[in-house]
Amino acid sequence: MANIKSAQKRARQAVQRRAHNVSLRTAARSAIKDVKKAIATGDRKAAAAALARSQAVIDRVAGKGVLHKNAAARHKSRLANAIKALP
Repeated sequence: MANIKSAQKRARQAVQRRAHNVSLRTAARSAIKDVKKAIATGDRKAAAAALARSQAVIDRVAGKGVLHKNAAARHKSRLANAIKALP
């Protein structure tokens, strides 16, 4: 543990920030999984609705810097292309 007061505070803040970032990252991953499940059922309409919800979550997480903006764009693009490929 740090001896300097400001370093102790930074260590406390880092713990809180990590917990917050973990929850955001989990939300993004869950949103992606929801779309993949909808795609697996083959229902294009349900998958498109799930994609719309997940895009908002992914954009929010990327805006906070938890997920890189290019990674967010890649996820959204791959999910959209998977929905377009549905029969």
